[in-house]
Amino acid sequence: MNTSSTAPILSAPLATEAPLTVYDSGADSAPGVILIHSCTTLGTTLVVHLAGEIDHFSAAPLRAFLASAADNGHTGLVLDCSRVTFCDSGFLAALDWWPRQGRRLRLTHRSRAVERLLRTAAAAALPAPAPGPPARCRPTPPRLGPTG
Repeated sequence: MNTSSTAPILSAPLATEAPLTVYDSGADSAPGVILIHSCTTLGTTLVVHLAGEIDHFSAAPLRAFLASAADNGHTGLVLDCSRVTFCDSGFLAALDWWPRQGRRLRLTHRSRAVERLLRTAAAAALPAPAPGPPARCRPTPPRLGPTG
């Protein structure tokens, strides 16, 4: 049996289309991209040349790479950071566990972004100044005797 019909099944739309809404968070939500430009070994030392951006998202593959290197018996790590264009605390978090258990870590050819992060981390690690007597706002005027 062959039938054809040109009439639509539903004559009127049941729902109207929602107006297009654009959401702008104001921030770049794309994760950074970190590349391992090259990697070589010198005995048990791993020499890695990093390039790109290292943030919370892009540091995860770097952590996995370093965990694999540690599992393979590498005890030294030299990171060339000359091509790192951006980094945040995610980079420090990825490197935090490496020096444990006697492993060595060295950052070479630090880019401006890496230097800025290291300076900020060092400043945050400084102890707060000890509380002392309150500073005087105005010097005490000299006392003058009856003559003058």
